[in-house]
Amino acid sequence: MNVSARAELEAVLRRLAQLLQQGAAQEAEALAARARHDFPLAGDLVRLHGVALLQLGRAREARAALHRAAELAPGSLEVQCNLAQLALEEGQPQAAIERLRATLPRHPGHPGVLQVLGMALMAAARYEEAREAFAQALRAAPQHPALCLHLAEAELELGANEQALEHARAAVRLAPEADVARALLGHVLRALGRLDEAAAAWLEAERLAPRQARHAFQAGLMLEEAGRLAEAAEAYARALRLAPDSGPALSRLAFARRRLADWREQLALTARLRDAVAAGRPGILPLSLLFEPFDRTVQHQATTRFAARIEEHLSPLRRELAFARPRPSPKAPVRVGLVSDGFGDHWVGRAVVPVVEALAAVGGLELHLFASTADDGSVIRRRLAAAASLHAIEGLPPARAATRIHALGIEVLLDLTGYGPRTHAELFALRPAPVQVGWLAYPGTSGAPWMDYLLADRVTLPASHRDGYSEKVLRLPRCFLPVDPGRTPALPPSRPECGLPDAGVVFACFNATAKLNPDTFARFMRILREVPDSVLWLRAGTEGTAARLRAAASAHDVAPERLVFLPPLPHAEHLARFALADLCLDTLPCSAHATAADALAAGCPLLTCAGATFAGRVAASLLSHAHLPELVAEGADAFVATAVRLGRDREALADLRARVFARRTLSPLFDVAGFADDFHRVLQAIGTRQRIGRPPIDLDF
Repeated sequence: MNVSARAELEAVLRRLAQLLQQGAAQEAEALAARARHDFPLAGDLVRLHGVALLQLGRAREARAALHRAAELAPGSLEVQCNLAQLALEEGQPQAAIERLRATLPRHPGHPGVLQVLGMALMAAARYEEAREAFAQALRAAPQHPALCLHLAEAELELGANEQALEHARAAVRLAPEADVARALLGHVLRALGRLDEAAAAWLEAERLAPRQARHAFQAGLMLEEAGRLAEAAEAYARALRLAPDSGPALSRLAFARRRLADWREQLALTARLRDAVAAGRPGILPLSLLFEPFDRTVQHQATTRFAARIEEHLSPLRRELAFARPRPSPKAPVRVGLVSDGFGDHWVGRAVVPVVEALAAVGGLELHLFASTADDGSVIRRRLAAAASLHAIEGLPPARAATRIHALGIEVLLDLTGYGPRTHAELFALRPAPVQVGWLAYPGTSGAPWMDYLLADRVTLPASHRDGYSEKVLRLPRCFLPVDPGRTPALPPSRPECGLPDAGVVFACFNATAKLNPDTFARFMRILREVPDSVLWLRAGTEGTAARLRAAASAHDVAPERLVFLPPLPHAEHLARFALADLCLDTLPCSAHATAADALAAGCPLLTCAGATFAGRVAASLLSHAHLPELVAEGADAFVATAVRLGRDREALADLRARVFARRTLSPLFDVAGFADDFHRVLQAIGTRQRIGRPPIDLDF
């Protein structure tokens, strides 16, 4: 090649490198394709053409170009790294590892080779080896910010959060204008529980790269976890404007707006969510759909796709962990584990503590509790720890938590969180136990191949609804939600002390604000208009919620002062407030759950309708098993008519309250010992099926 041609080729190579660095893969591919006609034997040119094709997702053409580059330049380190990256793109991390391991002896300690090797090891979930590869590369190139980021990611996966923070901060120092460094810093700070700092890191990443929707979205997640919900909603809205097809941003925005009682664009957001599910868009938050007017088929479609992404992401790690399944002795007690973020002074803890105590007294099971939140020092936490083996797994990455559970030989593992805010989906996707069951906190199907059973009852999940669930169904003969009648309320204050009128009917709805919606609220306002001097007592929301609801009341010709708000209180004091309410009003499409249990345990009547989904039928189940079916109205009009009739008849209300209070000793809903017996039979049955090699099936008890 003459000097002129060499100069021309070098100019093309410089331009290609510049375009690829700028992310202009389309332009780079076109330039490389033209240049290859003039320089068909230039290995570096063919390689860069392959890189451009790889960035464009044209894997088959990229493979051909890179293999041709390897023929032209068999000793090229860059070609081997690019071929390894191609293997990673095609989901073959082991092939990439083998190629790079073969390359290293010819280039010992080369940071570029070690970097790609570390990436391949991360993809194969071999995190300790990946950490060593990145650390070795960083020793050779200590000023390389990308290596700091990779090492921080490996430390994060291994649960070494403080070390991850050190490396993430180093990356920020080395590349202060790199948005990816700020983003990873946000991830690390979140793992350390420093939520406001994590939000600030992602907001800075958004400032540095304002067109990247993921930064605004992640900032929204952290702001939401930090309790700054209005700011989170704004961040989700920014993300959605940048990425209108984003299922995560759309669902998070819709849910945040519901939690704020901010019903702007609610119909439009609901319609977009429905279309997104129908189009199969990934990442739609399953929890948000429980509050939308969607049937179980739509929910099932969304959760199945949500679970599929988790399954795809976690399958390499599950293969790497390769949990063995030794069969225990037939005479050994079934080892049962329960995983929750609510093992403390939390509604989950209050619901399960009498059941765990009763199971411990019966024997025949070996009970283990896995708490993903720190010890809150509560009486509930102490009772749970006294009744079963309690293991703290807060802050552990899914792999480490799963390894601990598997090491204990757990045979039946129950997920008491589901797709809640602190979901354990990744932990369960690793399959630490041979039988895995969804129960309690997430009232719907997981759509997940790693969940074998869902615990329900005949009201929450009737036979006619069976087709909306991916799990095998376990139906208890009583409500799936245990209710402890022994909860002791504090002494109630007076009505005026709570801002309530001395006279007049007090309707109450202490459901979460997200369960309110324009249709439900309109029904409540109809009731207030028809019952003179009545008030509606609601749970206090955050960040302007009360003002928005009072404005909505005015729009329905109801004086805004007829809405009274209950601030957050310790549970015993919260229970005491039910003594001041005449009738609790329920919501749809998501009904009251723990709130309904609290009302009935306190002897306060609750009026509901049976919804179309599990989430909308929990209150109906509680009332049915309390032998109070007359409080399950047949539709919205009957709901309003019943509330109005009772509101106008104080004597009927008093009789109803007496009847509800009496049911606390007469109905199976409040029979905790009976619930524990049924629960024991369920666990024994599914554990025994597993031991004898029988697959999961639907079971009615």
